[in-house]
Amino acid sequence: MLVAAAAVACGGGSSSPPPNSSATPPAASGASIQINGAGATFPSPIYTKWTSEYNKLHPDVRINYQPVGSGAGIRQLISRTVFFGASDQPMKDEQLTSAPGPVLHFPTVLGAVVPIYNLPGVSGDLKFSGPVLAGIVLGKITKWNDPALVKLNPGIKLPDLGLSFVHRSDGSGTTFVLADYLGKISPEFKSTVGVDASLKWPVGVGAKGNEGVAGFVKQTPGSLGYTEPAYANQNQILFGAVQNSAGNFIKANPGSVTAAAAGAAAAMPADFRVSITNAPGDQAYPIASFTWMLFYENPDDKAQAKAMVDFMKWALGDGQKFASDLGYSPLPAPVVDMELKALERIKLQ
Repeated sequence: MLVAAAAVACGGGSSSPPPNSSATPPAASGASIQINGAGATFPSPIYTKWTSEYNKLHPDVRINYQPVGSGAGIRQLISRTVFFGASDQPMKDEQLTSAPGPVLHFPTVLGAVVPIYNLPGVSGDLKFSGPVLAGIVLGKITKWNDPALVKLNPGIKLPDLGLSFVHRSDGSGTTFVLADYLGKISPEFKSTVGVDASLKWPVGVGAKGNEGVAGFVKQTPGSLGYTEPAYANQNQILFGAVQNSAGNFIKANPGSVTAAAAGAAAAMPADFRVSITNAPGDQAYPIASFTWMLFYENPDDKAQAKAMVDFMKWALGDGQKFASDLGYSPLPAPVVDMELKALERIKLQ
């Protein structure tokens, strides 16, 4: 398991810099503060980068983030064994009800889920459609030279090789994003497999975390899995283009993910719980999502709360510039404005 542990700090309250300021504030006095969080592996690369960069500005608060999966992060938040959770799936109404206090969702960046594959002899980008991906995960497409795949990829000689599906074994927001998309495309998938962070897949082998899926695919010829682009890039694994609602085959990149979020900014709900899979738009990548940090509205530890509010202001401002290099997309400005106002709901006294 990848554990991102970085020392970061903040001056707290009124001494923090404006969201888009890069000036280093005076160091806070007093004892260090340690803050623990856990959740999604999907945003772990950028959370690691953020804590590292923020450490250069604030040396007095240590934030430890453990990427254990969205499901585990939500459970630890509800049990209050961590100060904050992180998830690629908004909490369900029943989860919010079971929490010991009101929980707030804050989108941090936009990301994508991509189909990764290990196919000997094929070095180009393959094309996938929603129905073909559904057929693979339902166990109906079991070979790489299946006519449905061949039709989508003219000019590429697909081998007569078994296709093995690799899925997450843990509760995962990445799984939820893929399932949310497939549920919109395939009524059979929605009725037989469902849309959730933990699923009973009809076929395939499970691996823990995005890093586990990426590692398994890299080591297994003929395999196909799903992960966030940063894990594909880190492991030098190919990932394909996916047909969007306009019929175009689009690869995940900051521009195509931002295009998927274009409509969400105008219709963002007040609680930020929204789906943007299979979004309209000629250039929209169809398996895209926000990812969220989760905080209690009235946290017990006010010192930790002040530190995390200041960290979030920085992440929503200067922190967004690190998104593209890591395969994410920055948040639309209207969403950032909404979040800065929503941060005022966290009770600091």
